[in-house]
Amino acid sequence: MTARSDIEAITERIRERSRASREIYLERIERAAGQSANRAVLSCGNLAHGFAVCSPSEKSALGGDKVPNLGIITSYNDMLSAHQPFETYPQLIKQAAREAGGIAQVAGGVPAMCDGVTQGQPGMELSLFSRDIIAMAAAVGLSHNMFDAAVFLGVCDKIVPGLAIAALTFGHLPAVFIPAGPMPSGLANDEKAKVRQLYAEGKIGRPELLEAESKSYHGPGTCTFYGTANSNQMLMEIMGLHTPGASFVNPGTPLRDALTKEAAKQALAITALGNAYMPVGRMIDERSIVNGVVGLHATGGSTNHTIHLIAMAAAAGIRLTWQDISDLSDATPLLARVYPNGLADVNHFHAAGGLGFLIRELLDAGLLHEDVRTIWGEGLRPYAVEAKLGADGSVQREAAPEQSGDEKVLVPATKAFQHTGGLKVLSGNVGHAVIKTSAVKPERRVIEAPAVVLDSQQALNDAFKAGELDRDFVAVIRFQGPRANGMPELHKLTTILGILQDRGHKVALVTDGRMSGASGKVPAAIHVTPEALEGGVIGKILDGDMIRLDGENGTLEVFVPEAELKTRKVPLIDLTENEYGFGRELFAGFRQMAGRADEGASSFGIVA
Repeated sequence: MTARSDIEAITERIRERSRASREIYLERIERAAGQSANRAVLSCGNLAHGFAVCSPSEKSALGGDKVPNLGIITSYNDMLSAHQPFETYPQLIKQAAREAGGIAQVAGGVPAMCDGVTQGQPGMELSLFSRDIIAMAAAVGLSHNMFDAAVFLGVCDKIVPGLAIAALTFGHLPAVFIPAGPMPSGLANDEKAKVRQLYAEGKIGRPELLEAESKSYHGPGTCTFYGTANSNQMLMEIMGLHTPGASFVNPGTPLRDALTKEAAKQALAITALGNAYMPVGRMIDERSIVNGVVGLHATGGSTNHTIHLIAMAAAAGIRLTWQDISDLSDATPLLARVYPNGLADVNHFHAAGGLGFLIRELLDAGLLHEDVRTIWGEGLRPYAVEAKLGADGSVQREAAPEQSGDEKVLVPATKAFQHTGGLKVLSGNVGHAVIKTSAVKPERRVIEAPAVVLDSQQALNDAFKAGELDRDFVAVIRFQGPRANGMPELHKLTTILGILQDRGHKVALVTDGRMSGASGKVPAAIHVTPEALEGGVIGKILDGDMIRLDGENGTLEVFVPEAELKTRKVPLIDLTENEYGFGRELFAGFRQMAGRADEGASSFGIVA
């Protein structure tokens, strides 16, 4: 089935805008393919270093260019729940490679930080830039030019986008992404949120809070709410970079291991040494990117991807804009409600029919491009399935269920929760911003109230504790952009603003910082661009200025005459405290080079 005319029109607009940069990119990967995808270009000394620890038979095979060699890029560490399962993956992949007549080597590791650990801490100011470091670290591993394909082991917030940028930079190689899956369900996410609010109000102590948090995050796998980590997995599958049905199978299960081995074999099957060569740079095109954006809207996914998808697309020479994302939101219905957009977690979503059901519904409604290329072959229809473990231990697939297992969580396109997507771009005299509407009740999507201007999330918490915020207001938290302090996520704000909203006040947030996939029930205009440090209007707003945030019509306005706004100056504030400690001094260059949020916030200049 072909994509609907409005989806096709947006895709064609992206294609036309990207024509020159995409042609340059494709020419580059064509040249790279001629210089790689085999080891003949390496000297004997190069090869000897590259396979020094291999067995004699592997050395012979690699030296004679007889078999495909798979490079493994891993984000394994054993502190973080999402990445701990990757400890065993290299051996599984190597075993699968041998069974398929190939070889696999760990090409390199990349850092994996957890935004959950660093929330509200200095380390959060490194988080966004870690995406670019991950891309560069993966590039170091692949630069050895020993590989015919690559597999990428990553799950969470900046890790998968960074790996995707690296994969597309090495676009002449086939690339397969292998997930670890979500942890089993623990304490319900809404119960966890209630406990956090009780703690913020001083009604319970730290032991009770820690107990609730520990029941929520309790074992290997990703967090179970639908934040950036699980949005990543949805994106990799709907863009054809996972094997079908792989995203949300729990770690430590026989099916998870079978999917991992299958993915490794598939990566070997699509190298240039075979008959099904599928370089990722040609596989991922404008249609794939549009499919990813549609999937993000249909599931109410992470706001972080309004930054990451632009940077990922740019790495392939594709120029995606916020306007494209906004227009696709207007065309895409919301079909899933997973916390914070609902009460269910991602395991409940998977049990209700999961991505296979969602992809089929979107395909049948003409909301996805079916005629894409994937690591599985031609077309997206083979992804409208559910993966199961066969009697022989292999992966078996069957068609996604016709009926949702729970229509409180997942619905067909004919019964959409809302007729537009979960994200919206706001425009107005404050600049451009992003709001996650799917988690906000319709009656709270339009807020008009006076500004309370603050320069940190801690300042808002202090004002709350002092009893200064029991009223209607719009919190303007400025100097939180990429150039100011690395654009941290501001989750300390969520609980406080939620309490005030529950008390009956009309409250909203406007910030040049981030809130991520956990953006909750309070209307929040985030990623405001231009940021305050670049002279953006957000830096000129004063206490008491009336602000109107309209999440329905997509506007963000401060009611100050234009002539007055032009004469106001952005204050000079001391950002010294954000420039050192916990490694922040090492990231000074990243802050200076960081691009705008609506251009992907890249610090190494990849802007298509």
